Amino acid sequence: MTYLPANGMRLYYEIHGTGRPLVLLHGGVLTIDLSFGPVLAPLAAGRQVIAVELQGHGRTGDIDREMTIDALARDVLALLDHLGVAEADFFGFSLGGLVACEVALAAPARVGKMIVASADPHRPPGRESVPVGADLLPTRADFEAMRDAYVAVAPDPAHFEEFVARTGAMVRKCPARTAGELRNLRAPTMLVFGDRDFSPLPDVLELFGLLPDAQLAVLPGTTHMDVTRRPDRLLSLITPFLDAPVPVR
Repeated sequence: MTYLPANGMRLYYEIHGTGRPLVLLHGGVLTIDLSFGPVLAPLAAGRQVIAVELQGHGRTGDIDREMTIDALARDVLALLDHLGVAEADFFGFSLGGLVACEVALAAPARVGKMIVASADPHRPPGRESVPVGADLLPTRADFEAMRDAYVAVAPDPAHFEEFVARTGAMVRKCPARTAGELRNLRAPTMLVFGDRDFSPLPDVLELFGLLPDAQLAVLPGTTHMDVTRRPDRLLSLITPFLDAPVPVR
């Protein structure tokens, strides 16, 4: 297991494969394996995959620091600095998608391409308070899998309930990005959402329309939690996107 002392914590990360770097950023209350288990090996077959467990998640212990999207993005940039990676592609799911967008906005030269799955950084005022239907939320089995994964690897397994509350509060307080900020996001981006995701499709289309260089994939019959559980369908979309030549900027 590999850790980087960064910003007051021991940040856990894994490296698989060789080639152009691809950073994997998992969803909230998830681990690398729960978010990317079925797709990690196929992605690493043709590139260097750098998978990170963010503050409080998985093997990375929590610390006495406010959990914010900005802080998580700075941790990721510290890891890239440590590894000597000047530029990488990013694949972020849910919380990880918000962090990937934050990295791209804060340090655009560090991001080649982005896959943002099931994450909407726009969320104008009021939108974040719209309730999500119970049929779209993670199931009891999903939450049990999250707890089991946390207890299995976390430095403080008894911290789970507090960690879930902190993560939820961070996402609720995550500042919305303005239309102007998103129009300046130049990294070629693939948006991937389920048709039964947390974000309603009109909101997804609005986000798609703001990004200057974006593709959009909507997976049919797919909830938020199912987006990364369709490995064959997901890989058939994201692999050609990642393999295409990186534009010269």
